[in-house]
Amino acid sequence: MHTSDRYVVISADCHGGADLPAYRAYLDPRYREDFDLWAETYEPPYEDLKGEQGSRNWDSDRRLRELESEGIVAEVLFPNTVPPFFSTSSLGSQIPVRDADDLRHRWAGLHAHNRWLAEFCAAEKGRRAGVFQVMLQDIDEAIDEVRWAAGAGLSGGMLLPGAPPGSGLPPLYHHDYYGRLWKVCADLGIPVNCHSGSAAPRTGDEPEDHVLFMLELSWWDHRVLRHLILGGVLEENPDLTLVFTEEGLAWIPNQLKAMDGFVDSARTDAHVQSELTFGAQIARKLSLRPSEFWQRQCYVGASFMHPSETRIRDLMGPGKIMWGSDYPHTESTYPYSKSAIALSYAGLPRHEVAGMLGGTAAKVFGFDLGLLQPAADRIGPRHDEVAAGIDPATLPADAAKCPAFAGLVTGSSLTRRVDNRAAQPASAG
Repeated sequence: MHTSDRYVVISADCHGGADLPAYRAYLDPRYREDFDLWAETYEPPYEDLKGEQGSRNWDSDRRLRELESEGIVAEVLFPNTVPPFFSTSSLGSQIPVRDADDLRHRWAGLHAHNRWLAEFCAAEKGRRAGVFQVMLQDIDEAIDEVRWAAGAGLSGGMLLPGAPPGSGLPPLYHHDYYGRLWKVCADLGIPVNCHSGSAAPRTGDEPEDHVLFMLELSWWDHRVLRHLILGGVLEENPDLTLVFTEEGLAWIPNQLKAMDGFVDSARTDAHVQSELTFGAQIARKLSLRPSEFWQRQCYVGASFMHPSETRIRDLMGPGKIMWGSDYPHTESTYPYSKSAIALSYAGLPRHEVAGMLGGTAAKVFGFDLGLLQPAADRIGPRHDEVAAGIDPATLPADAAKCPAFAGLVTGSSLTRRVDNRAAQPASAG
């Protein structure tokens, strides 16, 4: 039996995509002339797509080298670059679809990204799990893409797009419109991913609009959990796996406690409290409490996990947390991932650390831990290094850019957001 003194680290939250010109080869030839015209006016919208930083998204050798320098042997790849015919990264909110032609062009762009991604993951077989993309405006085409992605080996699962007001889509994810999509994902073992930022609507371009967007964006993803549990989707699809990534942890126990309280009250007091009449109808359809659905089918991608979140890990349930670096984003743990891991996981039981760093991600996204172990034996963080922890005062000031070190490192302010990652959970109820 193989024994090792090093952890297998899988980042459950990384980002990537093709360099813009490279997408052309993956487009249906019918769209290449339109792509050339569109590309003439394209400007990279994000700093981590510009200049020297940009190639981290698509340079396979550089990416592998930099992740290995951090002790990371495998990654789950969410999108980052802008697919053809999109206004911004498809991970963020989009301008509503204008017409059928616009929808066809955007689908062509996502097809191109998904096919590039399949090749990019295959280049390091077993070390990359790609998260593929769909649009919800055509459920038949979305289902076809799910089936294609499963066959192409994109084991990272499907990124769930947002359905905010103004999108023209049913805003409630338990709507019958989406039913066949949930079923095919469950039948094929395809995880459904909710990543912070993919569902919130944009309201304008004033400074206040941007601030409120950043403060509210996670709420739009959190409501997916309510929709899929209380709407009966997890009841009807017990094999469906749901993952919430880069949204912190503190909201989860609060949400589950609130939903449990509502369902419990609806089951016991509906005959007394008339306002719970509709709740009783919902509760009768659920065979489990909301927190039990969470334990059965849900996971959290705890990007740049903060020590304060480590203290509440038991509230998520065993085997629910997956660590992520958020590479190559500005606020990622790179190049301080080993320090972030030691800071958050010092002194914890080894089996818990092993699960959060790699074991749970292997289960959810289909990584082979045996295949990854030789690389981990070479580069992974040692058990004793993690157990010993780290004094945050020894870190350079620029580590403060990452929420993993929020409030612990003296330096510049966070460059994008911290959401609730450093917050203790408030008592729900």
